[in-house]
Amino acid sequence: MSWAAHDLEPYLLKVKFGAAISIPFCLLGSYSPDLFTKWAVYGLDFSGHHKIVSDPVQLHRGWPGVGFTHTLFFGLVITGIIYLFSRSRLWALSFLIGAVLHVLSDTLDSVGVMLFFPFTTYHVHFDVWQYVGEAGRRRDAIAYYTSLGGAWDAFWALLLAFNWRTLTTSHFHRRVAPFDPFWPWLLRKTNQTFCLTIYRASAFFGVASIIGWYTWALFRNEFHPHLDWSLGGPSWAPRQGPPP
Repeated sequence: MSWAAHDLEPYLLKVKFGAAISIPFCLLGSYSPDLFTKWAVYGLDFSGHHKIVSDPVQLHRGWPGVGFTHTLFFGLVITGIIYLFSRSRLWALSFLIGAVLHVLSDTLDSVGVMLFFPFTTYHVHFDVWQYVGEAGRRRDAIAYYTSLGGAWDAFWALLLAFNWRTLTTSHFHRRVAPFDPFWPWLLRKTNQTFCLTIYRASAFFGVASIIGWYTWALFRNEFHPHLDWSLGGPSWAPRQGPPP
């Protein structure tokens, strides 16, 4: 899993590929695998003690469960639906790119994803950091941001910092709005301030999340406030592999 890379990756793709990327639909694709189940993974409170299901890992990444949302197959199906109704290659391909980025990012943890579902339910997982979502949001944040997961998020934030101009008003009007019909439509319905807020929201949320959760993980918790950048870390986290 990734806590903030999913929020930031579409902006860097926009910098790289320009008019070929629709930020709203790329973000929608990036968020889509987690939209309906991430809350059930963590439960109803910050501690993680009040679970919605007995096996949140099976629900979120497995089959039976909704692990099919973390597959290339899911991205392709929703991409087809978007194209069928919109006839926009830009929107459809942008959604697909966002969804694929999310799925590939989630192969880096110890649970991984059913990358080639429905042909196989094997979980592709590279064990770069431990998946600790079953322990609740608090422990998961500590494990993620004290491991290489936090370094992964920081890497995307650093890239965005070097490309900060992509968030400016002038860039939006010159390089973003003219190439995506979503923005002229939204501008007609609202105003410039609203559109710029929507455009920048995910970037600011992602960066704020990294800063906030790093602060929590290192200085404001009672567990293991130290960095562990060993492969598969942190070492204190219980091993959580793919569902059987």
